[in-house]
Amino acid sequence: MSAAPVRALALAARAAQPAIAALTPVARRDLLEAMAAQLRAGVAAVLTANREDLARADATGLSAAARDRLRLDAARVEAVARALDAIAAQPDPLGQITRRETRPNGLVVERQRIALGLVAMIYEARPNVTADAAALCLKAGNAVLLRGGSEARASNAAIAACLHAALRGAGLPEAAVSVIGDPAREHVLELLQLSELVDLAIPRGGESLIRFVAEHARVPVIKHYKGVCHLYVDRAADPARALALLLDGKTSRPGVCNAIETLLVHADIAPRFLPAALTALAAHGVEVRGCARTRAYADVVRAAGDDDYAAEFLDLILAVRVVDDLDAALAHIAQYGSDHTEVIVTADVAAAERFVQGTRSAAVMVNASSRFNDGGELGLGAEIGISTTRLHAYGPMG
Repeated sequence: MSAAPVRALALAARAAQPAIAALTPVARRDLLEAMAAQLRAGVAAVLTANREDLARADATGLSAAARDRLRLDAARVEAVARALDAIAAQPDPLGQITRRETRPNGLVVERQRIALGLVAMIYEARPNVTADAAALCLKAGNAVLLRGGSEARASNAAIAACLHAALRGAGLPEAAVSVIGDPAREHVLELLQLSELVDLAIPRGGESLIRFVAEHARVPVIKHYKGVCHLYVDRAADPARALALLLDGKTSRPGVCNAIETLLVHADIAPRFLPAALTALAAHGVEVRGCARTRAYADVVRAAGDDDYAAEFLDLILAVRVVDDLDAALAHIAQYGSDHTEVIVTADVAAAERFVQGTRSAAVMVNASSRFNDGGELGLGAEIGISTTRLHAYGPMG
């Protein structure tokens, strides 16, 4: 693909957007439900395409974390379809009045929700984003321009075909969900310059991709660079609960941005908690890198340095530090955190409140898994991204 078709795709998507915004709330709901139905009907073709992508991933040595994000099976496709149904069932946002007041001079002031216009999604080995992003954009009256990574190009095309079938069935332009078929980075660069056509860019992927988008975009960007998520086990924690939250946060899907990357343990509870935790982590194949006090509990723990505490491993690797108190835990998070997700395990309400107030991350969990920082889990149906910038969104976006 030459650079010119990128602009042509953007022009077509921009032209299609008014038709989406003009739909009634019922028609937009029906469209998304039809997309879910088409995805279910096309599951065999989607899985065939995904196997093609996985075979190419094996040949190119794609990382285990990226391969996990790429992989689809019948259950994952059904989860995507359910997300579309959930988005369809949500209240329609267009036209909602979020503020109304009458000024002393009689002027009536209202704030009303309107569509953004054209949203560009730039993502890597995440084929579910093709459907999630399309549905969320359409629900809010927008068109979307999708640029997926080369790793998932067959899967993305198969999913997009299902979405296009639903658009055709509703008599709507397919260009409302447009796909850039060539993932070359020079096309991303041109896309990011189209300030007169693209209203918002949202990158989802590795830190290098997100920094590339943020540094080259002439359009607004919603982003997070990485998820260095912490779990702090307070002196008043229930060790069994802490262990369950640690294993869920680290091992359920280590290659996602809301996985735990660093464990902080209060010194008073470390003798009771760490031996069992290190044993359980080893049983799950987790490599532990820890401070000197952590290494005293197990010979297999490697020494951790600053790079480890700042790392988003996206793998079965965990950094561990024993801290003297809550203040030390907060200081560690302030130094190494990425404003994504922090977790405290404690029965002390005052400690929990101090932790919540003392962190500035997009999501702070009290006695709950970091994996709940997800649009679907938090009632958004699905998410278009997690923002760690404060203007204008913070946290999962639906």
